[in-house]
Amino acid sequence: MSKILSHAKIVPRRSAERGHADHGWLNTYHTFSFASYYDPRFESFGALRVLNEDRVAPGTGFPNHPHRDAEIFSYILSGELTHRDSMLKNQTTASKNEFYRMKRGDVQFTTGGKGIAHSEQNEHKTDTVHFLQIWALPWARGLPPTYHTSTFDEESKRKGFVTIISPLKGGKTATPEQEKAAEPTVPGSIPVHADLLMGASIIPQGSTYSWKIGGGDAVTSTSDRKVYVHFPMTTGGKAKVRLPTDKTVLSEGDGAFVSGVNAGDELQIESIGDSAAEVVVLDSN
Repeated sequence: MSKILSHAKIVPRRSAERGHADHGWLNTYHTFSFASYYDPRFESFGALRVLNEDRVAPGTGFPNHPHRDAEIFSYILSGELTHRDSMLKNQTTASKNEFYRMKRGDVQFTTGGKGIAHSEQNEHKTDTVHFLQIWALPWARGLPPTYHTSTFDEESKRKGFVTIISPLKGGKTATPEQEKAAEPTVPGSIPVHADLLMGASIIPQGSTYSWKIGGGDAVTSTSDRKVYVHFPMTTGGKAKVRLPTDKTVLSEGDGAFVSGVNAGDELQIESIGDSAAEVVVLDSN
């Protein structure tokens, strides 16, 4: 059974209660207010501002559009997503540092900063792409635009939580040299300009995995962390998870707001369905 964090407040966010729009080419669910969906109860949670679960039809996508003062990352669940931005040439083949057609396991991150324009297209002829689009609020405005693309091993996620995103070393007072070095506080992760961690795991049926809140000493704010647990729709409803209260059961598409927790606490998540459960955790100040 999952460990109970007696000081934690856990509030489920049911899939059916999310904002939803089906545009034909795009089938999207919004955890927070976004586009035509607005609910004043769900505008942000800590530094987390947007969490959309998107499916984009083949041969379609988001045309070139601008961003500024947002940390934006895409977590690919299935299919292919092609990212191009105003810092890159319009190419069809290149390295990850120039242009990249992302597949499952890939995460693409962009600092909008002073301003950047990008497109996200599904250039596959037959397959839909399914991904999470996540925005975080940066700790400063007017940052230099930048981007990173990394691949995170599937088998590692099946053994425990893998840290995908962690704060940039140097934090709010990072020097230009630290910005250029782009070193994260958690080695192997992608650096973000926010006191935020993202973790992901694929929890085998019947297993319980733990997320260490705050990643040990990876964050600046150590008390009253705000953790959002998201359970993507990846197995057609066969997976389920249970959170520490032993009463909070999440189905695919559900999420949960976890507040009142501190760095060093362990949030345990138990896979109780008929399939392994892919879970994403967003841990913020």
